[in-house]
Amino acid sequence: MEVSTASEQVILGFQDSWNALLRLGPAALALNVALSALVLGAAFGVGLLVRRLLKRGVRAVPGPADAEKTIRTRRVTQVTWAVFETGLVLAAFFALASIWGFDLLGWLTAGLGQRVVQSVVRIAVLAVITFAAAELATLLVNRVLAKMAHHKSGGIRREAQLNTIGPLLHGVARGVVIIMGAMMILAEIGLEIGPLLAGAGVIGLAIGFGAQTLVKDFLTGIFLISEDIVAVGDVVEIAGSSGVVEQMTIRTLRLRALDGTLHVLPYGEAQIIHNMTKVFSYHVVELGVSYESDIDKAFEVMAEVVEEMRADPDLGPKILEPLEVMDVSALADSGVVLRGRIKTPPGAQWGVGRAFNRRIKQAWDAAGVEIPYPHMHLVMPQPTQAPPAGGSA
Repeated sequence: MEVSTASEQVILGFQDSWNALLRLGPAALALNVALSALVLGAAFGVGLLVRRLLKRGVRAVPGPADAEKTIRTRRVTQVTWAVFETGLVLAAFFALASIWGFDLLGWLTAGLGQRVVQSVVRIAVLAVITFAAAELATLLVNRVLAKMAHHKSGGIRREAQLNTIGPLLHGVARGVVIIMGAMMILAEIGLEIGPLLAGAGVIGLAIGFGAQTLVKDFLTGIFLISEDIVAVGDVVEIAGSSGVVEQMTIRTLRLRALDGTLHVLPYGEAQIIHNMTKVFSYHVVELGVSYESDIDKAFEVMAEVVEEMRADPDLGPKILEPLEVMDVSALADSGVVLRGRIKTPPGAQWGVGRAFNRRIKQAWDAAGVEIPYPHMHLVMPQPTQAPPAGGSA
């Protein structure tokens, strides 16, 4: 009988293997069972050994033991183990089939089976290469950013800016690699990439017209980062919400408030940004003294307190300059308002201000400078005298 199709060849091959299996004697059957157990035991042992080697390799990976390294090594380990486990299971399966007389390798190395195996192997290799390239791109971006962040001329501000733009670069690099890998896999399957690219361009144009707000948010975020207006770690106020910039994604800016509230704002809402930690900061001092107090003495004590704080090993690095006296700012109802300011590094103004308030209270008490408090004067109305009876003479 002439066999013309691949399915008929497979069915005929399985029929021949099944008939050969039925003709096995007791000794041959026992030998096949022993060989099958040996193959399964060897596969299990090899799998256990490779799993332990992977764990040791993860611990030996250089670099700081931070969360990013943990996530990346775990992802690489899982993918590596999945690829090896698939290969190990297939090898054991073909070995068992060969032991029991099923000639799967013969079908897979000729005709349609060969073409299917070659396509599957090429697709698997492309998928593994795409994953490895995406991880390598992320690693290279991290290395470049880390080297730029530790450059002597960068400073803390440069490091904050790089930490802000890092996730965006990671996403772009991984996206480009994954798209290229997906296109190569689709071409391997047999799909025409040209029409797909043309259709994707038309769809992207339609989405662009329908998602103008999204595009606006994205472009605004790019300008905010490139112009170094705001970065991760800054304390800002945007649209009535204030807090520490915790994360900057492709289209949103996330602020963590003092009470723990997370404010998520699209970049399009960032029309006016109040950045309180850019380059340097000031703690503005506005304190009142009574009208009876010596104003010059009060300013002198304020300056002495700031100098004492500059001599403190903990507070000294947080105060960049002596107290800047800005004279009397107002004559209030119950006292005279004195103004000055203390220059600090970005973000240190609040801690310096709290420490100054505590010390100035003690220093003014010791110097006899009185801090005013509201007074109330009660004025009683005087009784009016009635005109004499009968009028004037």
